[in-house]
Amino acid sequence: MQEERERRPETPAEADGTTGLFTALGKMLKLFRERKGLTQKEFGLLVGYGPDAISSMERGVRLIRPEVLEKADAHLEAGGVLAQAIPELREAMSRARTRHPEWYRSYAALEAEARELHFYANQGVPGLLQTEDYARAVFSRRRPLLDEETIEKRIADRMARQQVLDKWPVPVCSFVLEEVILDRPIGGKSVRETQLKQLLRIGNLRNVEMQVMSTGIEQHPNMDGGFNLLTPKRHPQVAYTEVQGYPRLITDAEEVRTIVERYGIMRAMALPPAESRALIEKKLGES
Repeated sequence: MQEERERRPETPAEADGTTGLFTALGKMLKLFRERKGLTQKEFGLLVGYGPDAISSMERGVRLIRPEVLEKADAHLEAGGVLAQAIPELREAMSRARTRHPEWYRSYAALEAEARELHFYANQGVPGLLQTEDYARAVFSRRRPLLDEETIEKRIADRMARQQVLDKWPVPVCSFVLEEVILDRPIGGKSVRETQLKQLLRIGNLRNVEMQVMSTGIEQHPNMDGGFNLLTPKRHPQVAYTEVQGYPRLITDAEEVRTIVERYGIMRAMALPPAESRALIEKKLGES
């Protein structure tokens, strides 16, 4: 078993080699943008993304959506150069559902097509909410230490997973975050500040409900660690947990029901979304 774990692909991008495509497209996008004399913010306004997202796309750590390439080709007057890559990009996106390591592949495929996504986190910000710098801080300090190439690939995979929040129709999402997550300065003060802003931005999306579980609460229905709940298309709801690198996709109906019950109680005990946003804003102002 240990030998099999050591042989598994380090990351999804490493498994199918799509990192090179994303990196090349990012460099081309940057070249055409700069040739047009646009800043990342100005270009982002044309295609519907913020400057941080554009920066991540240009560096190949965030997947470029086909519609972004199509708009970019027109706005940047690329003469069809960027648009020509759309078929290859769509194929890479299709492979993304199956490119994850075997130990993660089932969950990754379900997450990509889920109609509902629910997360409880008690140690750190969930991957779908992390900024690139926060993710880098997490992977850089992981033990045993990872080499730089592996760190960059894992960051790329994490940013690519976040595309699930941009797809249409959008999935219904909820997050219950322990308050300590907001206080822990992973990566330093500036990284924490940017991460809090990210939580506020995503928490304001129409399809997202974000709640904070106060540290001062005296009773807690779940002391067993974090978990994810998701409802994929045409399949019953499932749960996912991971402890010390050992993942588990839970499909047993009774086990899933128990976790759903705990999550419902936690949502009732946590601060409402509006109060949670106010708390995050307060902590941001104090940073």
